[in-house]
Amino acid sequence: MKTMSASEFKAKCLKIMDEVALSGEPVTITKNGKPVAQLGPCKKKPKIGFGSLKGQVRITGDIISPIDVEWEANK
Repeated sequence: MKTMSASEFKAKCLKIMDEVALSGEPVTITKNGKPVAQLGPCKKKPKIGFGSLKGQVRITGDIISPIDVEWEANK
């Protein structure tokens, strides 16, 4: 993890933000040698939910065939 002083971060802020976005590596910002903040990449959310659970859901049994119990619907 990269560490830099607040004054160095202030001088190179936009460049450092671009580097973090590309590399994904966070940067710790210090003041008087003590860590005060951390700049890290944003997590991107998928645009659609379709396929987001691929590999995480397991279907057991037959989900297509009708069940033996009949249901009554209110009219």
